[in-house]
Amino acid sequence: MNKLIGLVIKDILKSKVIIIYTLFLAAFGWSVFSLESSSAKGALSLLNIILLSVPLVSIIFGNIYIYNSREFIELLVSQPIKRSTIWNSIFIALLIAVNLAFLIGIGIPVMIFSSNLIGLSVLLTGLFIGSIFTALALMGSIITKDKARGIGLSIMIWLFLTLIYDGLLLFLMFQFADYPIEKPMALFSSLNPIDLARIQMLLQIDESALMGYTGAIFKKFFGNFYGYIITIVLLMLWVIIPYWISLIKFKKKDL
Repeated sequence: MNKLIGLVIKDILKSKVIIIYTLFLAAFGWSVFSLESSSAKGALSLLNIILLSVPLVSIIFGNIYIYNSREFIELLVSQPIKRSTIWNSIFIALLIAVNLAFLIGIGIPVMIFSSNLIGLSVLLTGLFIGSIFTALALMGSIITKDKARGIGLSIMIWLFLTLIYDGLLLFLMFQFADYPIEKPMALFSSLNPIDLARIQMLLQIDESALMGYTGAIFKKFFGNFYGYIITIVLLMLWVIIPYWISLIKFKKKDL
């Protein structure tokens, strides 16, 4: 399995997309901290970039890699290797590539300018988001054989979780503004990994005070030890469930 992971990583690096992605993140990371006087403000500005760019690159890159490597995967399947081993190796290799690029590009400036709990939260957020959308990429690529549909599905997943979902929540908040809906809104927000990561970072920086009563609700549910544990569990489920679905489909899929 280790040899297979190494082969996939070498194949990923040949495309040079990961190298460009690393340089892109590094440029944003160094520039943001250079322009901001406060490390907390720099981390918050960096979070907005992370929550848009990391999911998009992770899901699109993972999706395209699976489609472009279909012949390589078919060759592996024809060998006396378990399908679960093949799929696990591809997933782990993609995780290593995407998360290593993030740690080099964002991790170095964060550790230099914000080597505290806030900086650690930024890094954990990026690692979780990258892992989640890589798992979603594998799930999307195995659902349909058509490359255009698969990439379109990945883009729609990214749009829904980063933009449309929040728009729907805002619409519900305006429609039911006369009712006490803060607790349901906190629950619905926790079901989206992007919102969940954003809420945790706001609580770490203590920007939740700017959110009024809703911020107090978030702090009550997610601002204590049990809230952190729930957040970690939910983010891990967002990695495990899509990948588990893709693994089951890959085992049964006629390539």
